[in-house]
Amino acid sequence: MSEKILDIKDLSIRYVTEEETVLAVNGISFSLDKGESIGLVGETGAGKTTTALGIMGLVPDPPGEITSGTIEFEGENLLEYPEKKMREIRGGKISMIFQDPMTSLNPVMPVGDQIREVVLLHNNVSKAEARSRAEEMLEQVGIPKERYDDYPHQFSGGMKQRVIIAIALACSPELLIADEPTTALDVTIQAQVLQLMKALRTQYQTSMILITHDLGVVAKICDKVAVVYAGQIIESGTLKDIYTNKQHPYTIGLFNSLPDIEHETSELKVIKGLVPDPSNLPKGCKFNPRCPYCTPECCENEVEMTALSDTHSVRCIHVGEFDREA
Repeated sequence: MSEKILDIKDLSIRYVTEEETVLAVNGISFSLDKGESIGLVGETGAGKTTTALGIMGLVPDPPGEITSGTIEFEGENLLEYPEKKMREIRGGKISMIFQDPMTSLNPVMPVGDQIREVVLLHNNVSKAEARSRAEEMLEQVGIPKERYDDYPHQFSGGMKQRVIIAIALACSPELLIADEPTTALDVTIQAQVLQLMKALRTQYQTSMILITHDLGVVAKICDKVAVVYAGQIIESGTLKDIYTNKQHPYTIGLFNSLPDIEHETSELKVIKGLVPDPSNLPKGCKFNPRCPYCTPECCENEVEMTALSDTHSVRCIHVGEFDREA
């Protein structure tokens, strides 16, 4: 029987300023078993990164605040932890890889010392033991330990991202959150970094949340997928559920907008319209202004998730009533 490591229920996060209230996350729920990986997929501004910051206890307050929900990690609600306890969890049991390696490293500190610092912070070891662990992590991500004393500016973008991964995995965390880990890298380096993350995740049996807008990346590295739109999960399931039996019009639109090398076409299909302003979300289904299958009923009341199977759920009242390949 699988051991559940993370269970998020009805998480809502907003940002309040004098001008407006931004509803960034609106009742997100999902769970993750030990050693399992989930991809949070969606457009920029969907609420994926804010969800991750909520798990890490890093939502800036003010203006951000968690208004409802629970985040249970290893059976305990992280939202009830004091900041001191969360500092012990961050980097130790839960680590995060941020999307821009250029700004994630301290430019005036050798990369090896930046890894060693994390090891010292979360483990009762000597400085020599911490250095040894840092050198070992550099080697694990494909960087010679002889480069321990080099500074970030002496590394390429791909190498910097490898250092970030080494820092994140230095304490063998139970949960790794990767926020667009390959966005700033070219395609060949992306493939290397993804392969590295996949291998290390298997080696350390680390559970992972991968935040991305790239469906190809998700297919390579994840077990489950949650499609996020306007701060809500609108479809979730296994990789097979989402890639072969997608049901929500938005999910179908995402896949249809991908280029297909097998079929020649003059232009790509796109999802019409724009992502709604999170400070002024539409009533009812949040996708209704852009949905080709929208009916008056879609614009009236909140749409709940409907279970299609034990693994597959969708937030749509017209499931099965439209052409999924259109």
